[in-house]
Amino acid sequence: MNIKRVAITGIGAVTPIGGTQAAMWQAMKDGVCGIAPITKFDTSDQKVTLGAEVKGFEYPDPREAKRMDLFAQYGVVAADEAIAMSGLVPGENIAADRVNTYVGSGIGGIMTIESEITKIHEKGVRFTSALFVPMIIGNMVSGSIAIKHGLHGTALDIVTACASGTNCIGEAWRAVRGGYADAVVCGAAEAPFAPISFSSFANMKAMATGTDPRRASIPFDKERSGFVMGEGAGVLVLEEYEHAKARGAEILGEVVGYGTTCDAHHITAPLESGVYAAGAIAMALESAGLAPSDISYINAHGTSTPLNDAMETRAVKQVFGDAAYKVPMSSTKSMTAHLLGAAGAIEAVACVHAMREGVIPPTINLDDPDPELDLDYVTEGARKADVRYTMSSNFGFGGHNGVIVLKRYED
Repeated sequence: MNIKRVAITGIGAVTPIGGTQAAMWQAMKDGVCGIAPITKFDTSDQKVTLGAEVKGFEYPDPREAKRMDLFAQYGVVAADEAIAMSGLVPGENIAADRVNTYVGSGIGGIMTIESEITKIHEKGVRFTSALFVPMIIGNMVSGSIAIKHGLHGTALDIVTACASGTNCIGEAWRAVRGGYADAVVCGAAEAPFAPISFSSFANMKAMATGTDPRRASIPFDKERSGFVMGEGAGVLVLEEYEHAKARGAEILGEVVGYGTTCDAHHITAPLESGVYAAGAIAMALESAGLAPSDISYINAHGTSTPLNDAMETRAVKQVFGDAAYKVPMSSTKSMTAHLLGAAGAIEAVACVHAMREGVIPPTINLDDPDPELDLDYVTEGARKADVRYTMSSNFGFGGHNGVIVLKRYED
């Protein structure tokens, strides 16, 4: 196999701290917290009242929006931004059937599911939307992006819970690297603010129940008690390096490594030893041809749950050894909260910015560090650094572990 280099030529994001990738990045550098009381539904009977909602979002085509669940709207808007930045025009500067679309979702159209079930009980079956099925299925975000931009290559929805975005990027890297596509639009989207999904997470005691936004999503803090739900989308355009160079595209960075494993342990809890998360980290490093000491920054999964943060710290120590204490590692979920399936995608976008600008985003509100979690979590605010290689890790229900390694572009 002729192994290809994989360039990043476009990025896009819709997040609770910014409706574009540039706005999100500025907010991360400024340490902005996107968490606030939930407005999308009445929380008076909920155990949890805080979330990180996207603010001021309007889909550009109101008529089209009526045919799409919100998660797909977020994904299409993020993809529009990424594709525009890339300069790709299928059928003109790239063959349309050589562009794949791998944009996933952990939950899919849960808001539509809940609203339509409510409608059928209140009004009867005749009032069920004829668009119910295409609005709820998770693959519709990839399908909608492909339809809008005329992308005739493979279109997939990879569903691995909170690792969905990372796995979509990793599998896109494999497709371009192996020559199966010239470009892949990849990432994930999520809009989970439906009372049924929200209350389920709350009842399993996975979410923080406090009312102070500043002390809700606090990864690696001794007082952490659960994650905070967020929403939005992140999308990247990965392109075969020589193809991108030939058309004069601006190269933002490269994807150089990917690792994925399964704990095969529990439907929701990570394996506490972190051995298979460590396996994914080691696999990503090996595929990139790197040693742990080469990594300049780790964007952690860092969910603010007691089990995850401890497991992830153990996993990093297992692979990195003494180098674990020298590499900065932060959780941007302290600002965006947890975008579930979309988390890894927006965190990959953050890694691209970190490498291009030489700035590591902080873990905000980590006021009372857990003494057992003793790595460099970047608590002092955004940090200037020489960021050549970044690693982004995400772990999902079902034991799914996904890790990618990105490289600063150097001609």
